[in-house]
Amino acid sequence: MVLPSRQQILRLYKHLIRYGNHLKLTDKNYFLGRVRHEFRGNRSLTNPVEVEFSFKRGETLLKKGRIL
Repeated sequence: MVLPSRQQILRLYKHLIRYGNHLKLTDKNYFLGRVRHEFRGNRSLTNPVEVEFSFKRGETLLKKGRIL
């Protein structure tokens, strides 16, 4: 288990925001607000398992194009 670096997490955030700006069949404001809310809520995570799970969840969203 390798924890994602701060730079990787910020890159994921940036890619999710860009992805949200290109959505056509979904409410962009809801999606972008949800991404911001999740990142703010997960900012204080210290458990490595939870950090890795949240990071993988974001990556999966980008790869598959849907929320888990």
